[in-house]
Amino acid sequence: MDLNLTGKTALVCGSTQGIGLATAVELALMGANVTLVARNEEKLRKAVETLDTSASQLHRYVVADFSDNENVKDAIENYLRLCPEVHILINNTGGPAGGPVIEAETDQFLKTFQMHLINNQFLAQSVVPFMKKAGFGRIVNIISTSVKQPIVGLGVSNTIRGAVASWSKTLSLELGQFGITCNNVLPGYTETARLDAVLEMRSKAQGKSREEIANEMQASIPIRRFSEAREVAAAVAFLCSPAAASINGVNLPVDGGKTESM
Repeated sequence: MDLNLTGKTALVCGSTQGIGLATAVELALMGANVTLVARNEEKLRKAVETLDTSASQLHRYVVADFSDNENVKDAIENYLRLCPEVHILINNTGGPAGGPVIEAETDQFLKTFQMHLINNQFLAQSVVPFMKKAGFGRIVNIISTSVKQPIVGLGVSNTIRGAVASWSKTLSLELGQFGITCNNVLPGYTETARLDAVLEMRSKAQGKSREEIANEMQASIPIRRFSEAREVAAAVAFLCSPAAASINGVNLPVDGGKTESM
């Protein structure tokens, strides 16, 4: 099975922690040159140092704040002037605050739409021309199982994640002919800072301890535990490989079997 990414360059967003960083680690182990994208430069420097270089890879980072579309645009345009060859794009951005959808202000939807779909669109438009020229491209969006089964208490996130999934499917139909695939990985409950925030939110809302909430959540998962970031990253990395060339336009849950739809 061909998992070799030597000579390929990956742009990985939200990559100083959690699933983003774990994905960057896996791609580097497969031989890719990895460029990390996040807003905290100190964390970016430290994260770059953790990446494998046994295949003489050159790893870089870009400082960009995904809450500011113009900042992202400027940062990526500056990067691509120097390093125009991007074969792999990993779209990964933290989700919005939780709460019932009926209570959400319209500004929350607009802000989240800009952080996720608008940034994704700009990034794709920026790198697809080179992917077409190379005859190889992988776009993987790390979103959520909520696109298959909405999660109670995450109303804004459910809405925008669904929009990203639809956008991605449309891209897959347009770009497949050029050797470019576009897929979504849907993490379930995963050991990340995001999960910590969800546990805290539910603990306060239900008047239970975090441990009680965690136990209840794990009981709803067939494997009876939370996933690890590296397990989600392994799925992302596989979709980036030459071996996954015919996998296009899918929503792949990595959730221990919790999602009830087929």
